[in-house]
Amino acid sequence: MAFNWPVFRTRALTAIVFAAVMLAGLLWNHWSFLLLFSIIHFGCWWEYFKLAEKIHNTKFHPYTKLGIMVFGYHFMLLMCGPAYVVSGFGLSENIAMPVSAAGLILILLGIFSQRRIHLRALGMAALGLLYISLSWGLMINLYQWTIDIHLHDTMFVIGGGIIPIIIIASIWINDTMAYIVGSLIGKTPLSKVSPKKTWEGTIGGVILAVVVVALLSPAIFFKEPFTGFEFIFFIALIALITAITGTIGDLLESKLKRMADVKDSGSLMPGHGGFLDRFDSLLLATPFVWVFVKLLLL
Repeated sequence: MAFNWPVFRTRALTAIVFAAVMLAGLLWNHWSFLLLFSIIHFGCWWEYFKLAEKIHNTKFHPYTKLGIMVFGYHFMLLMCGPAYVVSGFGLSENIAMPVSAAGLILILLGIFSQRRIHLRALGMAALGLLYISLSWGLMINLYQWTIDIHLHDTMFVIGGGIIPIIIIASIWINDTMAYIVGSLIGKTPLSKVSPKKTWEGTIGGVILAVVVVALLSPAIFFKEPFTGFEFIFFIALIALITAITGTIGDLLESKLKRMADVKDSGSLMPGHGGFLDRFDSLLLATPFVWVFVKLLLL
């Protein structure tokens, strides 16, 4: 196959812009982080509704779609801690409940404005509250945690924002390495849902993601030489959980697209697909990492 330079250039430029936007949102401050994932939240919902409508051959009322998205957003606002205060009003304490009420009102208006309600489609939309809104809410929660980890006789303090960065880095490395390893030695198909994925690529991606993230994290997050095995082991476990559940998340979204008979969930990024295509792995990995870290803190 001849190398297609225009396609490569489009994909490369899009990837650079995407990476720049993501890094700015992740690293600037807590408000940029919330803004970034607020945009991602509504973008994922917009595409999720399109998939649900195609799968169930129906149409949601605009009020219903807007109401469910707004109601889901209140999960994210509930996870906002003391740092998220505007003019004395906390997003969690003062804004989340009114947003929730507004969402419920819009949902009811949309339901009663339609002559026929497709219960299965509505049920799929309800599952989206867990799949999308709760996941991004937990991501906001993870960003704010300053974690004191006691392993044996050693204590580590991990500042806010580090865990989300590790999760996202693990997914990017896993996806890249899985593609490279699969292209080189992949022979055994992983799943009919995604025929291009192989067991060799998947296992190689997981192993390399764990190794790369675990070895690079101390150098990035600690100014002085660091050799604490316990910290490296902790980061390696997060990378392992992320890589495995992220791969399952990718397969889940591929299943939804196959059911809807579409190639991409959207067209946000030329050559890369839409919001769900870019964040499907992160949607599933985030709750699992949250549970792991939460159990460690008990």
